[in-house]
Amino acid sequence: MNDNMDSDEVQQTDGSALEESTSSPNLRMTRYQILTLMSIASVNFSSMICYSILGPFFPKEAVKKGASQTVIGLIFGCYALCNLMGSLVLGKYIVQIGAKFMLISGLFVSSVCTILFGLLDKVPDGATFIILCIIIRSVDAVGFSAAMTSSFAVSAKVFPNNIATVLGSLEIFTGLGLILGPPIGGWLYQSFGYEVPFMALGCFLFLMVPFNMYILPSFAADPSKDSFFRLFTHLKIVLICFAIFTLSSGLGFLDATLSIYAIDTFDLSPGYVGLLLLGLSLTYCLASPLLGIISDRFPSTRPWFMVLGGLFTATGFWFLGPVPILQIKSQLWLVVFMLGIIGFSLSMTAIPTFPEILDCAYENGFEEGLSTLGLVSGLFGAVWSFGMFCGPTLGGFITQQLSFEWAASIQGGLAFLAAFFLGVYFLCQGTRQERAPQIQNERPSDEATHLLT
Repeated sequence: MNDNMDSDEVQQTDGSALEESTSSPNLRMTRYQILTLMSIASVNFSSMICYSILGPFFPKEAVKKGASQTVIGLIFGCYALCNLMGSLVLGKYIVQIGAKFMLISGLFVSSVCTILFGLLDKVPDGATFIILCIIIRSVDAVGFSAAMTSSFAVSAKVFPNNIATVLGSLEIFTGLGLILGPPIGGWLYQSFGYEVPFMALGCFLFLMVPFNMYILPSFAADPSKDSFFRLFTHLKIVLICFAIFTLSSGLGFLDATLSIYAIDTFDLSPGYVGLLLLGLSLTYCLASPLLGIISDRFPSTRPWFMVLGGLFTATGFWFLGPVPILQIKSQLWLVVFMLGIIGFSLSMTAIPTFPEILDCAYENGFEEGLSTLGLVSGLFGAVWSFGMFCGPTLGGFITQQLSFEWAASIQGGLAFLAAFFLGVYFLCQGTRQERAPQIQNERPSDEATHLLT
């Protein structure tokens, strides 16, 4: 299936695929669904491997170029801020732009920016280096938001009854990108210098452009009049978005601060720092598919997955430092173990969020189609990006003013608050649902009494 397929055939294939998925989700995947899955998997893997290569060596390289810890956090944070704005705009207009064009153009922009980022060691130190870092990272973020917003929406459209399972399975490739990016980036940096990691992985990302042009089907849909503001009128969506924020801010905080902390505390090389991050990425990669399947088979578990995941995330960050008031000495094995806990809790909380927001939107009158999927995907990406901005920016500032231990403790406190608010909401919601049948059962008897009288 390629670009030469005319629109009528695409729409017919789209409808039959969705009809088959809706009527019998246990049937084998169609060719249309397999090609879509291959395309989205390649996008997740290639985008994440390019995103994650900075962690092991860039903060130290930026310090040599005259950047402070706060400025490094700002360089990481500006990526997320532009990703936020891109997700909101592109999610709103995904139907008008076209899901396929948005995805492919986003890959192209990200690949070019990754290559350009590898040339920044040639620029003068100080303000010039910092400004160019911010500009290139900002443009890269818009490309990344285009690719990821489209990939989420397309996945939910093609697999409407198995969203959590498909997203969980695709997170294998996201996790692989996060797993392979730091060690490959650290090894290439140690062996060949600053330029080679960006050049190699940027060219790899560029190869995904013609690959997806060929295999990704086109999608036809009608735009809707719904907006992000209407989504935010529902308390459940607001609380889930706060949980998403705490997760992404935690990851952004670790991206900007963990490598310097590990190098200074445990005297690790950039290559070993990349291996250290495997503790987080590997558990996330392995747990996501299983938790996605459970979420689809037993939808009632989704709320409590998010609550328990938030509590586990809080515990992981509290003992990552650990919290200074506990007076526990920081040890390498404890850091690795807590990163594993954070990775598992991340998948436990993140996987159910997208289908839960989508279900809430449909229950409150949003149209079922690519337009609503684009809104939900854009909202998810925007909130995630806002956390990725606040995490490294504020986390870097707190680390510079206080310490890594205190910054990690504050991050754990945010995760605990998100889990607490969600837990209270779901308990109150469950109580209301239990009372509703009782009220309905009482009403007919009262009406019958009045009629008899």
